[in-house]
Amino acid sequence: MLPSGYRYTYGPVPSRRLGSSLGVDLVPFKICTYDCIYCQLGRTTNKTIERKEYIPTEKIIAEIRKRLSDNLIFDFITLAGSGEPTLHSNIGRIIQTIKSLTSIPIAVITNGSLLSETEVQDALMKADLIIPSLDAGSENLFQKVNRPHRDLDFNSMINGMCEFRNRFNKSIWLEVFLISKVNDPVPEIEKIASLVSRINPDKVQLNTVARPPAEEYAQPISTESLMAIKNIFKIETEVINGSKSNKLQSTLNMATKKDEILTLLKRRPCTARNIADGLGMSVNEVIKQLDLLLKRDITAIRFGNDRLFYKKNRA
Repeated sequence: MLPSGYRYTYGPVPSRRLGSSLGVDLVPFKICTYDCIYCQLGRTTNKTIERKEYIPTEKIIAEIRKRLSDNLIFDFITLAGSGEPTLHSNIGRIIQTIKSLTSIPIAVITNGSLLSETEVQDALMKADLIIPSLDAGSENLFQKVNRPHRDLDFNSMINGMCEFRNRFNKSIWLEVFLISKVNDPVPEIEKIASLVSRINPDKVQLNTVARPPAEEYAQPISTESLMAIKNIFKIETEVINGSKSNKLQSTLNMATKKDEILTLLKRRPCTARNIADGLGMSVNEVIKQLDLLLKRDITAIRFGNDRLFYKKNRA
């Protein structure tokens, strides 16, 4: 455990979609139903559809209580993190408990692969916002982009999303993640758009690769291309671009700052600006800390217009 005492929560994270977010990990690193070519966390190490209590529920809840007592400002509490959150068999209970502790809205970022299961649908009913993803318009592209568990079926996944939409009367934002020369040709986009109309989310969010991906050939498409593709969808569609600035004022001491940086980088590669916005630190202060952590604890990677990202080294 990190000296800060937090293993399953992280942030505030400056989210491109959700503002200032408290992230919650429900499964260990890279336990997922997919092995997406664009994943910022790298290749999936345990591809599974088995739902169980991967992390003790009481430990997750205790840590959330502690984080809420820190009196930081969060726009959302987000269940996402290092794998597929709906694999945790007690996600419903965790959501209900958070609801009893705070009025901060709860978002669940899921790949949507298990929404065909009634038990999963039931568990998510008390959340405020569900953000599933759809990156393909056909079984063939589904296999190429998402590399799902062998027992997952594309049509069942789509039907599950449609069924969930019919039951869930709060917000659903459907993310469509586009990769250059893979799923961005117009005929493929049109197939995805047709399925999106069936699912009928409140909003579509077009996204592309912004951090170092699992596969080097998973490259971003331009903002101009995303803006043009936006017009193909018949439902309200927005292009995700950049993070919202976070106005937090840091009260962390040096040791805690180091721990918080490592906690953040454990979940996702970040630039110095990402870290500064998330932890309420100046960019110069972050760079000093990163210089101390380089080689032993973290690695620097250049990606996308030669931007420098940092990620935590695996033990």
